[in-house]
Amino acid sequence: QVQLVESGGGSVQAGGSLRLSCAASGRTFSNYFMGWFRQAPGKEREFVAAITRSGSSTYYGDSVKGRVTISRDNVKNTVDLQMNSLKPEDTAVYYCAARYTRVTAADLSVDSSYNYWGQGTQVTVSS
Repeated sequence: QVQLVESGGGSVQAGGSLRLSCAASGRTFSNYFMGWFRQAPGKEREFVAAITRSGSSTYYGDSVKGRVTISRDNVKNTVDLQMNSLKPEDTAVYYCAARYTRVTAADLSVDSSYNYWGQGTQVTVSS
């Protein structure tokens, strides 16, 4: 089992940047596929980004592609989400998620593929 704690959320103006971080504890972090999702009020949870165990492959949701970068540090047991050129529609609670067993690239964008979730961190982008 792994425990996940997000940090780095906050309020920013449109066009600004934020870096979210997710700290993992418990089992060997490098054994987990990691993902970021977000959920805005009244909307379904949306895929943001995912990264494979070694960090060699990354995947992004269409709405954030080109503005977001996911990275991981398997020594520090963290996965980060660098978000640039933020828009008001990026306002949401952002969640870090982990999956232990092997999964297809397509499944990494599906929230039900993940076994463990953090408590979320709020990101608010004002116009």
